[in-house]
Formats: sequence, structure tokens, C-alpha cells
Amino acid sequence: MGMMGLTLSVRAAEISFGATHTASMAVLVLSLAMLAGVAGAYLAKALRFPGKVAEDWHHPVKIAFFPAISISLLLLATALVEVAPGIAEPLWLFATVLQGVLALAVISAWIGHRPFQTGMMTPAWFIPAVGNVIVPLAGGPFGYTEVSWLFFSGGLMFWVVLLTLVMNRLMFHDPMPGKMVPTLMILVAPPAVAFTAWLRLEGEVGAFGHFLLSAAYVFALLVATQATKLRKLPFALSWWALSFPIAALSIASFGYAHAAESGAHRLIGAGLLALLIAVVALLIFRTARAMRAGKICVPE
Repeated sequence: MGMMGLTLSVRAAEISFGATHTASMAVLVLSLAMLAGVAGAYLAKALRFPGKVAEDWHHPVKIAFFPAISISLLLLATALVEVAPGIAEPLWLFATVLQGVLALAVISAWIGHRPFQTGMMTPAWFIPAVGNVIVPLAGGPFGYTEVSWLFFSGGLMFWVVLLTLVMNRLMFHDPMPGKMVPTLMILVAPPAVAFTAWLRLEGEVGAFGHFLLSAAYVFALLVATQATKLRKLPFALSWWALSFPIAALSIASFGYAHAAESGAHRLIGAGLLALLIAVVALLIFRTARAMRAGKICVPE
């Protein structure tokens, strides 16, 4: 998700500054390679150790990450809309159905199978339900308006519900475990992505668009106040949670800059993109170093 977000953020910058798509295509190739690598590794795990995948599905925290599969495919379809629409549309259709199935399955597990403890909740719970707002990013341009509104509405509805639950957990219960602290950045993603989806559906900012983008900036500032905690934490794969929300906010800023002809927002988008590039480069480096040291995919 982070790499696909980087691809779309670079693409938005190219459009905003009138550049060619050379850089975004290079990032897209790298993103595809990483997606193929991760997908191949998890498929091998599913074939060799299906019981472990079942354990992941029944884990109160890990279950929320399964829809990251469909969301990554939706982002890939969005990145391919302009360069390969013949591939992007069927990919979007498949990913949209998969997103709907996974979202319903996860939410059904939340409300129908067993009680969850408050401490099990993290901002990662936004991924299954609120990830639905990503559907209109390509669905709007392809003309699937009603389907896009369906997923957009469902995503926003669960954003309000889950935001209330997550803030209650953060304020009135024990702090999250160290490795889950980076997931705080996920608070930024729902309103940022929703703003871009709103632009794709409505074609203009409007009052609600202003609200969504402003909410994304507010959550970004709120998370920034927790930055000192991150510096003290050891690296974990959960640190990748920093990448996509920054990308989403950068894309939203470029989108507003284009819609409202705002030079200030173009600069904000460019600054966030520069931060995103630095964060992704650091994450790739730290992940590679952790892999060499045998600290990735170890028993918890």
C-alpha cells in the first residue's frame, strides 16, 4: 500500500507541475516487483502452512490486515488508469469484489463470532472497512458511479464508528504496544483518501471536501505530536504504516491545489512527497537490514 501510494503521489506531483510520467512509472515498476515478492511469499506460506494463515485470520489484530491485499490491487488499478486502462478496469472490478468480500468477512468476524477486548483495537482496524473509500479512485473515472458511491458511503460510515472506538481506546485505556504505535499514522488516511475520492465523484471541492481535507491535516498534526515516541522504538514491519497515510495526504493536497488553484497546497503536497520519499527509503533500508539479521517474520 505504501509503495502504491508513493506511485500515485509522484504521479500527482507530475500532473501538478506539468512533468512527464517517467518518475512515477519507475516507482510503479518497483512497486509491482515488491507486490509480487510479498504476494509470492504469502502464497507460499498459505500453501505450505495453511494453518498459520488460519491463525492470522482468527488473530484479533492481524485479521485487519487481510483487506490490504484488495486495497493494494485497487491502488494498482488506479495507477494504471491512464497508462493501461485495458488492464486497469478488469483489475479494478476484481479488486472491488474482493474488497467487498473481505470487508464484510472481517466486520462479520468483529460483530458475530467472539468478544474482543478493548486493548486489541488499534488504528489498523480502519483498514478493512474504511478502505472502501479507495474504490472510487478508479471507479469514478471508469464510470462506475453507483458502485463507487456505495463503497464510499460504507467507508465513511465505518470511519465515524471506528474513529469513536479507537479514540476511546487511545484515551481511556492502556497505551498500545510499542510495535503498534506507528499505526497511529493510519488516523490520517481515511479523511485524506476520502477527499480524493470525493473529488473523483463530485469534480469539485465543496464544503464537505473542505471538511475532509481539513480533518486529514488535523489528524496529521495530532500524530506529529507523538513523533518523539517513534524515535525510541525498535524497527518492526508495522513502521510501514507511516507510508500510505503520508502518500494519501500528499495526493489530497495536490488534488486540492489543482481544483482550487492553490499554490500553497501545491507546496504542501510537494513537501509531503519529499517526506514520503525519505520515509520509504528509510523503511526499505531498515526492512532489508532486519531481513539480513533474521528479525523479520519471527514468532511473536
